[in-house]
Amino acid sequence: MDGLIMTGQLLLGLSILIILHEAGHFLAARAFGIRVEKFYLFFDAWGFKLVSFNYKGCEYGIGWLPLGGYVKISGMVDESMDTEQLAGPPQPWEFRSKPAWQRLIVMLGGVTVNIVLGIFIFWMLTLSNGETFVPNDKIPYGIAPGIIGKEIGLQNGDRITEVNGQPVKRFEELTSSKVLLGNTELTVQRNGETKNIHVPGDVLEKVSDLGIGQFVEPRVKISGISMVEPGGNAQKAGVEVGDSILAINNTPVTYYDEFKALVVANKNKQVEMTVIRDNKTVQIPTKVSAEGTVGVYIPQYHDIPLETIEYGFLEALPVGASKAWGSFMDNAKGLGKVASGQVKANKAFTGPIGIATMFGSTVNWIKFWSLVGLLSMALALMNLLPIPALDGGHAVFLLIEMVKGKPLGDKFMERAQMVGFVILITLMVFVFGNDIIKHVIN
Repeated sequence: MDGLIMTGQLLLGLSILIILHEAGHFLAARAFGIRVEKFYLFFDAWGFKLVSFNYKGCEYGIGWLPLGGYVKISGMVDESMDTEQLAGPPQPWEFRSKPAWQRLIVMLGGVTVNIVLGIFIFWMLTLSNGETFVPNDKIPYGIAPGIIGKEIGLQNGDRITEVNGQPVKRFEELTSSKVLLGNTELTVQRNGETKNIHVPGDVLEKVSDLGIGQFVEPRVKISGISMVEPGGNAQKAGVEVGDSILAINNTPVTYYDEFKALVVANKNKQVEMTVIRDNKTVQIPTKVSAEGTVGVYIPQYHDIPLETIEYGFLEALPVGASKAWGSFMDNAKGLGKVASGQVKANKAFTGPIGIATMFGSTVNWIKFWSLVGLLSMALALMNLLPIPALDGGHAVFLLIEMVKGKPLGDKFMERAQMVGFVILITLMVFVFGNDIIKHVIN
């Protein structure tokens, strides 16, 4: 059932994005009097389709292969590789008979809609939910660095006050692209002294391996146990909800990170947990699992303050637009990291399985629309890449034509489409294969 819910959310989200993207091309073409022969959600590969109908000279339908969608525009060399339509002289309703600037607008119509959609989604989310964040200056006990944070020199209790010389107002900034894209300077207050910590360029790859929690988290005092895993080691040992942990193997623990570190250090071993129960001290020998857990849940953010800012209709627009554009730029910088070799491609790209997992096995509409907004901006960026067969590749060829003053040859365009098609198929095989490998390993 969980898999069905994940798949359903993935298909719904992708369907919204594909339909609106292709509608951008469709509406721009129609605005310039260009005939559109087909409008398909998903691909009707080898002529197979789930449903189709004709309306005003255009065939609308749903294909069986959920790898995208397309509009077939008369007089254009596209992924269908239908070159027979180019045999005769250009017709007034064909793509090839229109001025280059009009054709450029048609090609960028889908990307434009994706960007507008992303901004609109983040605008509405900001309007309805505001912004909730952790004020950095109100974190009571500083930070608790994980493996990655400790590697770069951070310590428990540090207070990170600046990133690249700019004051940190929200704790979330420390786990944002501003820091995680690397080559960043952190200003740290430690025991009354100011330290400078350099974040290396490959930190994002380490985060993708170990998780964001292994960079930095707010430091919190340990609280009472709120849940004991049924059938887990703690329950078998006699640990109860409400117990407050004082020590592990006679080592006192005040903060959650101290408890976690001691438990992880004793994987597959037995530890002695000292707890307070009904104002009495109790010693409980407990087995630690191979994963470094004992089977208890302790609230980690119970004493972390939160602030919420509410926005009016117009106030929310620049905030939402900034979030949308920020995600676009983060993806662009991430591609730059892959191109420069600082992040491996198999760590950077996520396919359908990974995206479905992000949606989760329960329906949360705020999370759903947030992911659709992020995917819309990512789709816009990917389509702008100068690869033949993508919108960006067509746009580059049109810009060259505008500079030269004459179109590139049909044969060249056919070969370019073939090259682009091979590149896209290779990328798809890589992403799908990488996704499957990650899923099997995990």
